[in-house]
Amino acid sequence: MIDGDRYMLVIDGLKNTFIITFGALAIGVVIGIVVAAIRTSFDKNKEAMKLRRGVGYYILLVLNAISKFYLTVTRGTPVVVQLMICYFIVFAAADDGVPVAIFAFGFNSGAYVAEIFRAGIMSVDNGQFEAGRSLGFNYFQTMRFIVIPQMFKAVLPTLCNEFIALLKETSVAGYVGVIDLTKAGNTIGGRTFSYFIPLITVAVIYLVLVIILSFFVNRLERRLRKSER
Repeated sequence: MIDGDRYMLVIDGLKNTFIITFGALAIGVVIGIVVAAIRTSFDKNKEAMKLRRGVGYYILLVLNAISKFYLTVTRGTPVVVQLMICYFIVFAAADDGVPVAIFAFGFNSGAYVAEIFRAGIMSVDNGQFEAGRSLGFNYFQTMRFIVIPQMFKAVLPTLCNEFIALLKETSVAGYVGVIDLTKAGNTIGGRTFSYFIPLITVAVIYLVLVIILSFFVNRLERRLRKSER
């Protein structure tokens, strides 16, 4: 397993796994915030806006429909299929699979992060929205300065669990030629004609990473619960 440059292949694979995971989570958070803001804005304001029937209502109606379509398609199709569509169709001219994998996994993660954020926003007391209006904020200013900071605190443990899930999902990045941790183990197995040790090693690395991350998530949850008392 460690002869020659094999251990370097594992290190490079682990590095690419982390790059893809962190990059995808960043994209997923941005998409998630936008989609969650659109969905909650529509849910909370649709009745009042429907009475006025202004341009804003129809814009929000279209954006909400697009968001629902995105959520349905993204959560209803396998991530590996989305990855291959991005690599072989959308970004067919790309030379490097890592940025494509970051985008594909981020696009997929955004759908799940959006629902996490939406649940977090809906859990914020309506009095916070009223407080924002009393300060002269419009809906989006209230979201930015009052609601979203509280929402992040509420959903942070769940968001960390999404990071753990995303870390494991990136194991299919090898389908588009990216040397991630799993692909590195598979490549070493192909070179040595023995898959047992390389793949078991990869599984152990993933397990250790998940255990460490889960430990910190549990500590974070306990700390947040203490701060609420």
